[in-house]
Amino acid sequence: MKTNVGSLDRLIRLFLASALFYLGLFSYSGSALGIGLVVAGGVLLVTALVGFCGLYRLLGIHTNQPTSNFRKT
Repeated sequence: MKTNVGSLDRLIRLFLASALFYLGLFSYSGSALGIGLVVAGGVLLVTALVGFCGLYRLLGIHTNQPTSNFRKT
């Protein structure tokens, strides 16, 4: 599994995951919306930590920058 999520994208996902967790656990706790927010936050958290997004793969999106093994002189 290759990474297709860049570092800025990961940071944004972590921020959104924490916001969704907060809303799901405190503002909408005990409701279906709260559960949905927690699940969405969990998906964002996992994709941010792993660096791979299945939806990005299906759509052909890569936000990471390819690395080269060659040294520029």
